Amino acid sequence: MRVLLGISGGIAAYKSAELVRRLQQRGHRVQVILTRAAREFVTPLTLATLSGEPVLEDLFSLPPPAKGGEPLTLAPIEHIAVAQAVGVVVVAPATAHTLARMAHGLADDFLTTVLLATPAPVVVAPAMNVQMWRHPATQANLDLLRRRGVTVVPPDSGYLACGMTGDGRMAELDAIADALDAAAVLGAHPADLAGQTVLVTAGPTREALDPVRFLSNRSSGRMGYALAAAAQRRGARVLLISGPTALTPPPGVECTRVVSAEEMAAAAEAAFPTCTMAVLVAAVADYRPLHPSPEKIKKGDLRPVLELAPTPDILASLGRRKTHQRLIGFAAETDAEHGLDWARAKLAAKNADLIVFNDVSQPDVGFDADDNAVTLIDAAGERRIQRASKALIADLILDAALRLPEYVHHA
Repeated sequence: MRVLLGISGGIAAYKSAELVRRLQQRGHRVQVILTRAAREFVTPLTLATLSGEPVLEDLFSLPPPAKGGEPLTLAPIEHIAVAQAVGVVVVAPATAHTLARMAHGLADDFLTTVLLATPAPVVVAPAMNVQMWRHPATQANLDLLRRRGVTVVPPDSGYLACGMTGDGRMAELDAIADALDAAAVLGAHPADLAGQTVLVTAGPTREALDPVRFLSNRSSGRMGYALAAAAQRRGARVLLISGPTALTPPPGVECTRVVSAEEMAAAAEAAFPTCTMAVLVAAVADYRPLHPSPEKIKKGDLRPVLELAPTPDILASLGRRKTHQRLIGFAAETDAEHGLDWARAKLAAKNADLIVFNDVSQPDVGFDADDNAVTLIDAAGERRIQRASKALIADLILDAALRLPEYVHHA
């Protein structure tokens, strides 16, 4: 794969020379773009020697003339040709300034112009002072880039060149290379869902106790939104039914926002007949308060016993109604010993075609985390997927769904 390595101006730029070697050892062809500030830390000659490729710098720079020939001017559209030719772009280190330019769509040098023009996956490995990393502006820029599909490899914590200690050291080179390979997998899928309509439910539901209080759960909606983005990227029309989250729907996705389990059930039932696939990721409340108060309950009036009523079972309902659709459900459990057995039973009980089991007892995977670790269960067997980004797992789930027959009925 052809990799474009953008190096911006931070002390971690010296590590990028070794990153060129690491990527070459994985079989990639690497070409480097240097920003003007990066030249203060590492030379074009070093990187050209290591990569075996000319180093790209200025949009209108003059390449060395051929022996005995006239100097050649770099064509103004060269950045477009470069942007279209690569398999993945990685920016390491990515300074706070470079991240800000990326987030706000600036194109004032070769690197940022290529980043706007490329259809390839983009990976960034930030490196900066700990206070710059923690600054709300930097975190807002990173959040914006993540929502656009950029893979962020967070910095490590440790002693920094400025003399401070904390987050800000560029991630280990193998971690960056792993993220690059994963992003390349995400970008390699053809439009294999073209012509299909995919229904995705995402996020939690809220079941009102009174006008200001509710029962809910820790779901952030990230897994569902990642699946919606992956399906849309692969050519599907995507109908996203989202419970309350802080996430922005992926571009091109048709989003219906709901609050309660009953609202989510009604929206899913209405959309289901038009779908060819339904992926029910939402963490839907199993129960709701039986008698929600029309007024705020005062502290002294709150009853020690709360009466609950069951909410609609969306997966079971769609399982009874399905005809041609592929139906995928999720099973989140905290009991590692029995969770898989319960997920296997759910496959048949709900008449689903695929169940995605995830153990949400771990603090850094599953609920409210960027990563997940799941087991895919269908009638033919099981496949364990080790910890990976939710974006990568989303594509693996869709791959598995496409291998299913159009309709499976469990007796």
